[in-house]
Amino acid sequence: MSRPAILIIALLVMAVGASVATLLVVRSTQPEHAQLSDEQQLTRQKVFGFSNELPPIEKGQEMRPRW
Repeated sequence: MSRPAILIIALLVMAVGASVATLLVVRSTQPEHAQLSDEQQLTRQKVFGFSNELPPIEKGQEMRPRW
């Protein structure tokens, strides 16, 4: 094989190895079940509101924010 082909294969192997390592690190740091405690749920509801669905858009109502 020529030198450029070997270099390209080596770079591909290194890229795949780095991707696998990154995936393993990210998965190991994420908890299995991210359940919120009651206190965290109350705080979330205070900040973001309750999990009710948004009202339907009325006919002719614009979707852009009012800055």
